[in-house]
Amino acid sequence: MNSVIGSNIVRFVILLLLQVVICNNINFFGYINPYIYIIFIFLYPVKEDRLILLLVSFMLGMFVDMFSDSGGVHAAAAVCLAYARPILLKSSFGMLYEHQSIKFTNTEVGSLISYVTFGTVLHHLILFSLEIFNITDILLILKKTLFSSIFTIILSVLIIILFSRNRK
Repeated sequence: MNSVIGSNIVRFVILLLLQVVICNNINFFGYINPYIYIIFIFLYPVKEDRLILLLVSFMLGMFVDMFSDSGGVHAAAAVCLAYARPILLKSSFGMLYEHQSIKFTNTEVGSLISYVTFGTVLHHLILFSLEIFNITDILLILKKTLFSSIFTIILSVLIIILFSRNRK
């Protein structure tokens, strides 16, 4: 087993445990919840097989759903995020993505923040739309998406910077 697979397995398990044990118990003002497990999808190696990312994202979402008793909404949102990832990468990193040379350890912070922001908002909008699933509650969906996204983006960017920048 090579180091990329090993580090991805470790990242998968740690982010899943952090999500289930700590983040699922955080609930500010009734609608602010951090979902840091999506960092796994953000940091998955660009050159690896996309089908494997989709399958692993589904598994990650299903595990979060099992521990959260949320009926599949995390799995659906995680798969949508994994599916949209090439578009997010191209819009945030441009030519670096075109040449498959993105290294998250040495990308510009601005590009990283835009990538995490677009992905988080997409994930949360799908997640809360499926969770609430009522068009009359569109303001609640948007409010939960906005505030949870802000909290998740801040935590995600801090975690990514803290744990990847020190390997330079």
